[in-house]
Amino acid sequence: MELGRRRVPEVLAIAVLAVAILGSGCAVPGAAHPEVVPTVGVGSMRPTSPPARRASNLPLRRLAPGERPPQFVLFSFDGVGASPNWGLFLRTAERSNARFTALMTGLYFLIDEARRHYRGPGHAAGEAAIGFGGTKAEVVQQIAQLNRTWFAGHELGTHFVGHFCRGDRYPGERWSAADWNRELDQFFALMQNWRQNTGIFAGEDLVFDTGVVRGGRTQCLEGSPNRLFLALREHCMTWDSSQPSRVRGLAWPQRTGGIWEFAIPYAYSPPLKRAQTALVYNFWFSVNGAKNVPSDANRLRRIVRETYRYMYDRAYAGNRAPLVIANHFNEWNGNAFNPATADFMADVCGRAATLCVTHTDLVAWLELQDPAVLAALARAPLAAVDERR
Repeated sequence: MELGRRRVPEVLAIAVLAVAILGSGCAVPGAAHPEVVPTVGVGSMRPTSPPARRASNLPLRRLAPGERPPQFVLFSFDGVGASPNWGLFLRTAERSNARFTALMTGLYFLIDEARRHYRGPGHAAGEAAIGFGGTKAEVVQQIAQLNRTWFAGHELGTHFVGHFCRGDRYPGERWSAADWNRELDQFFALMQNWRQNTGIFAGEDLVFDTGVVRGGRTQCLEGSPNRLFLALREHCMTWDSSQPSRVRGLAWPQRTGGIWEFAIPYAYSPPLKRAQTALVYNFWFSVNGAKNVPSDANRLRRIVRETYRYMYDRAYAGNRAPLVIANHFNEWNGNAFNPATADFMADVCGRAATLCVTHTDLVAWLELQDPAVLAALARAPLAAVDERR
């Protein structure tokens, strides 16, 4: 992890985060919502401790007025589960000194037979829109991969639990703050009590604790920020990346109600000749309606690769807004997306004045800056807007 080489920036990052945690009372474990009784664990819960040390690749210092910031790139992967693509990105990130954010789904801490330990808002115990963790061997593999990811310096966030989206009888877009609180209570309990819930008592345990989870992304980008952010703050979180951008182009993140929002970009795609939300599923839907057509894989890879590179080039030459890359390890449509995203990571993360970082590290950097400097960055013209339109 090269801890010695990163000691000063890392200590500073932890100090910045510790101030935020202690100032909000989040360093104290205990019942966040005594009125909510989770079906897992010992009680309604916040994260169990402040974040553990992790090898950061982001030196923390203040920009001088008028100084150009680095070009930040934020790679994240929703609902990380066992897949050859997990190893692909660990290897690619190691070669290019990149960091990414792995967003954990609470279901994957449960074997299928233990599914009734989860009860989503408005649903019966054991119901979920996607699969649980599978067999004991598969859950053990999941734990090992999460540990490997943490040791490599990457961030662990949440993708919540049940994945109830539009079309379900009670999707996340309708959830109240209490519903989001319940979902997060269960996520943390499933993570903390995975051994008791599964009956797996041999082998390695998680090398990190629940306190490392500082943000996440909701299922299908659903959920009202007014309600969701209340729950995030109650659970000591500092960032979210669930909201599709409301502006066309790449903008600097803003803090609302104590939460930094890293919106999913709405940007121009040269191969598609139009703007769209830059999420891999959306590219898939644009090409063939999100149908499994493996013969479209090469075309999809080209579209993703060219769009990401266009976004990067425009941001780098323009306002240097952080580039949010929201991906999955899923082998959709003949594994159309992961090779293209890995190629993009390898291409840009070693470039001059470019840093591929985690969300939490970027939050620490943002909160270190002079507010006037951040305000000036936010006023700059948006990047990745097709000038012909």
